Amino acid sequence: MNNPRAGIGMTSARTRGRMVERLREQGITDTMVLAAMGVVPRHLFIDEALQSRAYEDTALPIGFGQTISNPYIVARMTELARNGRELNRVLEVGTGCGYQAAVLGQLAREVVSIERIAALVGQTRKRQRELRFNNIKLKHGDGMHGYAEGAPYDAIVIAAAFGSVPEALKMQLVDGGRLVMPLGDENQVLLVVTRTGNSFLEERLEVVKFVPLLPGVS
Repeated sequence: MNNPRAGIGMTSARTRGRMVERLREQGITDTMVLAAMGVVPRHLFIDEALQSRAYEDTALPIGFGQTISNPYIVARMTELARNGRELNRVLEVGTGCGYQAAVLGQLAREVVSIERIAALVGQTRKRQRELRFNNIKLKHGDGMHGYAEGAPYDAIVIAAAFGSVPEALKMQLVDGGRLVMPLGDENQVLLVVTRTGNSFLEERLEVVKFVPLLPGVS
């Protein structure tokens, strides 16, 4: 049986290797994050018609008005969330096609990923089974509320932009945990929130562009 992760030509492991080298040149230094990016087959998370562009440093449409983030921002958010630590449990808000969750799953014991669009949850659940990423739990729900049943989390990654940090999510971090998200509406920056006891330190980083974080389910 063919290995679905292997790919040929533009979707090969060699192509992923070139992507990893580019990420290193762009400033990603965490070797475990780089290794995870090299393992997860990004081309299998997008439509076949776009697979030849899978390893370009660009966001791509995945339907339902959503996108798969470019490889750099996935690696950057993962590196910030990990912060050199071993990760036990991680929450992702905004599953989309499941690529970010798959990368996080290489670095954490367990990933809980929540998505508001039921059709995306169904597609991604099927893909995760095929790729045997067994430590990722997909949930259909309103990401604004996080997933309290699985809390606390060592890290929370929000893959959509919002004008403020949802309070429910901050309270689901462990002491010392980190939340990484795009903050803002039209003008967005990458935000890192670190919990220390009941205090939360915010650090604003580079300019980013994400789809908006919407409440409710569909």
